[in-house]
Amino acid sequence: MTPEIAFTLIILLLMIFGMVFEWFAPDVIMFSALGIFLLTGILDPVEALSGFSNKGMMTVAVLFPIAFAVQKSGFLSAMADRFIGKAKDGRKSLLKIMLPVFGLSSFLNNTPVVAMFIPTVRDWALKSKISPSKFLIPLSYASIFGGICTLIGTSTNLVVSGMLYDYRNISLNIFDITLIGVPCAIAGFAFMMFIGHKLLPNKPDLLNSFAKAGIEYLYEMKVKGEHLTGKTVETAGLRNLEDIYLVTLVRNGSQISPVKPTEKLYKDDILLFSGKADGIKKLQAVEGLEPIHDEDFCRELLEKGKARFMEVVVSNSSPMLDKTIKEGNFRSRYDAAVVAVHRHGEKLNEGIGNLKLKAGDTLLLITGEDFINIWSGSRDFYLISKGDKISVVDRRKSWISLISVMAMILSATLGITSIFTAAFMVLVVLLLTKTLSVFEARRSVELNVIIVIAAALGVSKALEQTGTAGYLASYIVNSVGSFGNIGYLAAIYFSTTLLTEIITNNAAAALVFPIAMSLSAQLGLSPMPFAMAIAVAASASFSTPLGYQTNLMVYGPGGYKFSDFLKIGIPLNLTYMVISVILIPFIWSF
Repeated sequence: MTPEIAFTLIILLLMIFGMVFEWFAPDVIMFSALGIFLLTGILDPVEALSGFSNKGMMTVAVLFPIAFAVQKSGFLSAMADRFIGKAKDGRKSLLKIMLPVFGLSSFLNNTPVVAMFIPTVRDWALKSKISPSKFLIPLSYASIFGGICTLIGTSTNLVVSGMLYDYRNISLNIFDITLIGVPCAIAGFAFMMFIGHKLLPNKPDLLNSFAKAGIEYLYEMKVKGEHLTGKTVETAGLRNLEDIYLVTLVRNGSQISPVKPTEKLYKDDILLFSGKADGIKKLQAVEGLEPIHDEDFCRELLEKGKARFMEVVVSNSSPMLDKTIKEGNFRSRYDAAVVAVHRHGEKLNEGIGNLKLKAGDTLLLITGEDFINIWSGSRDFYLISKGDKISVVDRRKSWISLISVMAMILSATLGITSIFTAAFMVLVVLLLTKTLSVFEARRSVELNVIIVIAAALGVSKALEQTGTAGYLASYIVNSVGSFGNIGYLAAIYFSTTLLTEIITNNAAAALVFPIAMSLSAQLGLSPMPFAMAIAVAASASFSTPLGYQTNLMVYGPGGYKFSDFLKIGIPLNLTYMVISVILIPFIWSF
C-alpha cells in the first residue's frame, strides 16, 4: 500500500464516519473531502470539478424542475385521491396503494409522488379504521420499487449511467435496467403481500391519535396579561383539556414537573403541553395564553380568521436542519409559525424555541395566506396534512406538463434523442410556455443533492487516480475469488447496499463504481453486470429510515420506530440482492 492510497483511505473512512454520525450535512462532508484531495494535489481543478459536468448529474439537475411542474399540475394529487378506493381487505388495500405509486415512480421523482399520497393514505386509513402504520412504509417501498425500473426513475440510475459513459463510453437506454428492476419489483410486491404486511406494526394507539387529529405534539405557550395571573392551574381550566395535558411549567429558567393542580400561574410563565393537533385550537381558546413564538403573528391571523393549520415533515435537505426556529428565521422565511413539534415518538421535554430541528421532525404550523405560494412544493419540508384545497390548477399548463413528459419518455425510448437532450428540451418548453416560472425552476433544483452527486464523482476520481480503487478491487479478488464471478458480483452489490443504508445512495454508487470498474478490468470482465448491480443496490434502500428520502418522509407520520424498518427492510434487501446476483449475469454476461 502506497502512502497516497493510505491517505485516500483515511479520508474516505473519515468521510463515511462523518456522514454516519452526522457531523455535518452530507453535501458539506462530501465537498470538504473533495477540497482535501484538491488541496493535496491528488486531483487538479479540472478533475475535482469533473463531476459537475457529468451527464448523469446534469440530467438529474434538469429533471428536478420537470418533476416540480408535474407535481404542480395537480395530476399526482388527483391520482392519489382516485386510485385507493374503498377496499378493506388488507392485501387488496395494500396493492391498491402500492401499484399506482410504483407506476408513477418509474417515470417521476418519487419524492413528490409519496408526498401527494401520504395525506390521502392517512385519511383513507382513518375512515377505514385501520392504523396508517400498516400502509405508509409500503407506500415508500413501492416508490423505491418503481424508481429502480427505469433510467429516469431515480437519480442513482442516472448517476451510474453517467459514470458508465465516462469510464467505458457506454450509454444506457431508458429501459435497460427494467430487465432487472421488474423481476425485483415482483419479488418485492410478493414479499410485502405475503410476509411484509404481517411484520408491519399495527398500533391502535396510533390509530386513535390520528383519529383525534394526528400524532402527539409538544406545544409551548406563554402566560400573557393579567387574566391567568394568580390563578391555579385547575381554576384556569388547564387540567381538563381533552386530549392535551400540561407537562411542564418553566418559570425564570427553572422547570416544574409534574405540575400540580394547585400550582399558581404568573405572567411570563412558559407552559409545555403534550397532545394532538386539535390541542392548539383548545389552547387558543384559553384567554391569557399565546404561542411563545411569533405571538403577534398568530394572534393577528386568528383574529382575522385567516389562520390555517398544517402539518409538515422536515426534509433532509431543509435549510432549517440543526437550527432553532429563531435561528432559521422561520416566520419571515415561510409566513408561518411553528406551534408544535413531534419527533418519532420521543417525549420532548425542552421548549420548542431551544429545539434544533432534525430531518423527519413533524411540525404543526399556523400559516398565513402567503405560505402556499412561498412553499409551493419546495423540498424544505413535505406537506402531510390534507387541509383545504391549497392551489388552483391551470388545466392548460397541466396538459402541457403531462404531454411534455410523455414526449420526453417516448423520444428517449425510441432512441430519437438521449434522455438528457429530451429532458433539456422539455424544460425549455415548460419555461417558454410559462408552465414553469424561472423562479420555480431555480427553486425546485435540490442543490444539496447536486453537490453530493458532483462531489462524490470527484471523490471517485480520486479513488481511481491514486490507485485506491485498484487496491480495494484486488482485496475483493483475494477475499472472494474462490466463489468466482458470482462472488465478485455479490461483493460489489453488498458493499453498495451497506453504504447506501448509512450514507446517501448517490454517494454510495459513486464510491463503489470505480472499485467495480477496476475489478472488471483486472479480471477482464464486462463492466455491465457490476454497473447494474450498483444501480440496483444503491436504490434498494429499505432497512433504515435515513437511507432513502421517502423512508424519512413516512418515518414521523407513520409513528414508526427505527426497528420497524430493520425488521421489514433487511429481508427485503436480501431478497433484492439474491435476485439481482442470480439474474444479472443471465442478462448481461461477464
